[in-house]
Amino acid sequence: MNQEVFISEKVKEAVKSLYGEAAAALPVQLQATRKEFEGDVTAVMFPLLKVSRKSPEATGEEVGSWLKENTPEIESYNVVKGFLNIKISQAFWNSVFADIAGTEDFGQGAPTGRTIMVEYSSPNTNKPLHLGHIRNNLLGSSVSKLLAANGHNVIKVNLVNDRGIHICKSMLAWLKRGNGETPATSGKKGDHLVGDYYVLFNNMLKEECEKLGCEDKDAPIMKEAQEMLFKWESGDKEVVELWKKMNGWVYEGFDETYKRLGIEFDKIYYESQTYLFGKALVQKGLEAGVFEKMEDGSVWCDLTADGLDRKLLLRSDGTSVYMTQDLGTAEQRYSEFKLDEIIYVVGNEQNYHFQVLKLILKKLGFDWSDAIYHLSYGMVELPEGKMKSREGTVVDADDLLDRMYNTAKETSLELGKMDGMTEEEQHKLFEMLSLGALKYFIIKVDPRKTMLFDPRESIDFNGNTGPFIQYTHARIKSILRKAQIGNLPVNGLADPSKLLEKEISIIKLLNTFPERIKEGGMAHSPAIVANYAYELAKEFNQYYHDVTIMKETDEEVRLFRLALISVIAKVLTKAMGILGIELPERM
Repeated sequence: MNQEVFISEKVKEAVKSLYGEAAAALPVQLQATRKEFEGDVTAVMFPLLKVSRKSPEATGEEVGSWLKENTPEIESYNVVKGFLNIKISQAFWNSVFADIAGTEDFGQGAPTGRTIMVEYSSPNTNKPLHLGHIRNNLLGSSVSKLLAANGHNVIKVNLVNDRGIHICKSMLAWLKRGNGETPATSGKKGDHLVGDYYVLFNNMLKEECEKLGCEDKDAPIMKEAQEMLFKWESGDKEVVELWKKMNGWVYEGFDETYKRLGIEFDKIYYESQTYLFGKALVQKGLEAGVFEKMEDGSVWCDLTADGLDRKLLLRSDGTSVYMTQDLGTAEQRYSEFKLDEIIYVVGNEQNYHFQVLKLILKKLGFDWSDAIYHLSYGMVELPEGKMKSREGTVVDADDLLDRMYNTAKETSLELGKMDGMTEEEQHKLFEMLSLGALKYFIIKVDPRKTMLFDPRESIDFNGNTGPFIQYTHARIKSILRKAQIGNLPVNGLADPSKLLEKEISIIKLLNTFPERIKEGGMAHSPAIVANYAYELAKEFNQYYHDVTIMKETDEEVRLFRLALISVIAKVLTKAMGILGIELPERM
């Protein structure tokens, strides 16, 4: 039960009763009561003056008096100038708690009938996943869960960049210097092995340019890579077989990392297939006069009249570019699913790319291009600076996960939280804490912001961190185990006057959970849910510090307090589940 909806309806009843039928059509303006005044909700009286024909203060007194006499849930009111501050009774909050406790999946939105596709991850098969990919995957996965919690039908997809000049660079370096090396012979994950050859290619390119005194584009090894791309698109058997083999190594490596991160997809698209759809679209655009072919055979779309620039769609040798396959992929998806929205989780360095993508699709006659949303996120930086994949200075995702695990282990052992746990239980807890720390630290930051990631700070058991919330949940579960109560009451207190102000404050916070989910979904920001979970965990810890639970002598009150903290645990589990974070039962 939303208190503002409730008060809004009651104010409308008051206005209708006091000032007539026509007055009931006037909008009711509500806001949270300012901290310096007593009340929960404030109704603004100024819009009612034209029907009350009285001063703001007199109007507030009339409406407040009517509400107090006719609404048992309203305890008191006070008027400050044109603002009617309304204090809701303990009985109301008691019933709100009963509603929350009795709702099986509290916070879950009703089905909307909307189908939304979320594309995330989108790795290149020339290198392993790194810290930047981790933010992308965690955002994409949590946004998908958040939208599902809002009642939408969500399709999670991955578009693998498995073709293009960057792939040919790794392949060419392996042919020249690999000596038949495989993941099995090297003992490396396949994505790591192929990534090493991508770095090697750029080192070889640099050596050639220094030796010949030429630019990158003119180096013989670069021309070989371009020739390899042309052969691949022409279906050259040897090139295609090598491509399949090396991509296969990478996919196996990716799958290991995805599994560890808890990342899943409903469907995977491959650019090696979708670029053909894009090429077909380019041909249609040429025939319709939307695109133009140059003398060298390249195809362009002129967007200068729209305030942008000219965009290359096909190179002079007929090979495609990123935009080509993105056009084809978008059309294929909408034809297949009839989507209401498609969200691309891609870094902010691609803002212009998506602006162009939407405009070209619009010029091709696809009105659904308006449903494309670019979830543009900031880069992840480390205390030591930015990362560069071609120089091999990225923070590898697997290495980071290992580092997080070891940090969680060291911190937990230092704090002595492992008492009575088996080795296997400790391993599961370290994995849970490390992933919770990593995911929460990244997701709690608004997606649009560039963020600084500090592994040691993220694993702290105090402050706005995943482990703090995980430890809070484990503490609640420990209290409930000690209480040894089977079924806790879900109807609140028989005597609502026993409710403490602190308990009412917690019930108010719990009651905002559905609104936070809705707000986060509208903003495509799981950070809103993450910070709500921290706020709720803080409230519990303060409550636990100030209020007696297990030793409370009033049995009804004791059971209510156990039920209250049980609901806190339930909501924390739901909120953190949206972030893809597991909460431990014990620590």
